Amino acid sequence: MEDPIVAVDVGTTKVCTLVGELNEESELRIVGIGISPSRGLRKGIVLDIEEATEAIALSVNKAEQISGYEIDSAYVGIAGAHISAVNSRGVAAISRGDRSIVRDDIDRAMQAASAIAIPHNRELLHVIPRGYIVDGQDGVRNPLDLQGIRLEVEAHIVTGASTCIQNLVRCVKGAGVDVVDLIVQPIAAGEAVLTKAEKELGVAVVDIGGGTTDIAVFIDGSVWYTVVLPVGGDHLTHDLAVGLQTPFTAAEMLKVRYGHTMPDTVEPDETIDANSFGDNSHRSVSRRRLTEIIRVRSEEILELILREIKRSGYDGLLPGGVVLCGGTAELAGIKELSREVLGLPVRVGTPRDVQGLLESVKDPAHACGVGLLLWGLRNTRDGSREGSHPGQGVLGHLRHWLSVFSPG
Repeated sequence: MEDPIVAVDVGTTKVCTLVGELNEESELRIVGIGISPSRGLRKGIVLDIEEATEAIALSVNKAEQISGYEIDSAYVGIAGAHISAVNSRGVAAISRGDRSIVRDDIDRAMQAASAIAIPHNRELLHVIPRGYIVDGQDGVRNPLDLQGIRLEVEAHIVTGASTCIQNLVRCVKGAGVDVVDLIVQPIAAGEAVLTKAEKELGVAVVDIGGGTTDIAVFIDGSVWYTVVLPVGGDHLTHDLAVGLQTPFTAAEMLKVRYGHTMPDTVEPDETIDANSFGDNSHRSVSRRRLTEIIRVRSEEILELILREIKRSGYDGLLPGGVVLCGGTAELAGIKELSREVLGLPVRVGTPRDVQGLLESVKDPAHACGVGLLLWGLRNTRDGSREGSHPGQGVLGHLRHWLSVFSPG
């Protein structure tokens, strides 16, 4: 490759920049990583342009130093409770004499599906085809060159608040990086952690980050439902800080080192050292107490996830269960508790189909970043590297998503 593929995952707790290239076997190889503490963001929303820009720039600079590449453009993940999605249907008549469906017919059907009322303060992020119907015959994955009179498409349309989108883009550009494309984080994570069979069968990706929990439901090979909840791992840390009367940074360390969602697995008399407020003195606290706090908040988050899955209406169509990713997916016992609360098969997802020396990216916390790289790889192979910049218009989005996400 002449140019690398770059992903910037801007999260509430960290900014991660990944640099990938193709090896001789045309496999993705990660050659650079830069991680910096996230600043100026809360629950996926930019609150301070200057601080967020500095955090992104630091992450990008670290990735440049390790990879040896100069980074000037990237695929960027976006999240936040402002993200919303709706499913829509569009119809196009096939009027040519031979009745053969061509790309222009698919474009017209997708344009009809996207012709929904979008408030002036929102922007289109994704228009993803879920499936096609030709003359009443559903289940069509790729209608190109089929014979028909009437073409229908079911599309998944994702939008975001214009101000939130533009603030994020401004921060990334302020760090000297152009935005090739914005991808909603749970959809990106699905690229990294799901198998093709899971997407076909029916599965939900649940990315539990620091400030948000991102959910995407995949059925028949495409995404059918997307939602972002304004809760995440930081809520566990906050509860620990209050309950154990310890600073937030100390509570985060305790969560990572000693945290567990199953209090019964911890000895009742086991104690751990914790910092106190004010004088930085150390004192002993009950580890059982720590795990009890974690369990209560974890159950609350999982119950919110279950509510959203049921609200989607697809809870009975998920034989693949739930795949957890994000930093909180590394919490001990979270898989077992998730099975108990959700009543579905659960596994912890780690990035797949990547090569390289950076073993540190092969954990659930980097699912979104690796997924952004895989998304960029597919764009490059499809010849659509120019991406789908915010503000380019509906037609540009349609052409982009048809090239990237057409079934079959």
